[in-house]
Amino acid sequence: MPNGPLAAAGQGIERLLAQPWLALLARIAVALPFLLSGLAKLGDFNGAIAELRGLTGLEPAALLAVLVIVTQLAGSALLIAGGRFAWIGAAALAGFTIVATLYAHAFWLKPEAERFLHRNIFFEHVSIVGGLALLAILTADPARAGRPR
Repeated sequence: MPNGPLAAAGQGIERLLAQPWLALLARIAVALPFLLSGLAKLGDFNGAIAELRGLTGLEPAALLAVLVIVTQLAGSALLIAGGRFAWIGAAALAGFTIVATLYAHAFWLKPEAERFLHRNIFFEHVSIVGGLALLAILTADPARAGRPR
């Protein structure tokens, strides 16, 4: 392996990426928006029902709000905890994000004045789903990340 600043930087980055605290910090960062949203909905359940009705028009909104809260909180907890069930949390949050995005940000159904905003939000959520899918893959099979179980 060649020596030099680039090789040293690569080795330093590899050591950093191997640190368990960094993986925990990354899982917290990915789960945080879902965790905070779930806690906010739990703290203002009537607001959660109104939000769900306003964004989707689906009923029974109260039951669906409970399912959203449980998905956001349980999915976040599983993902943050890591271990053998983290992939379930990542997959649950990805599934939730897909459904929520299709209902709330279907830009092709929005009035012209709102399309730009909802198109951007839609594709940001596609990126979030991709990251969650990658986390699900890597936590379900750590060997795929190049590390032994």
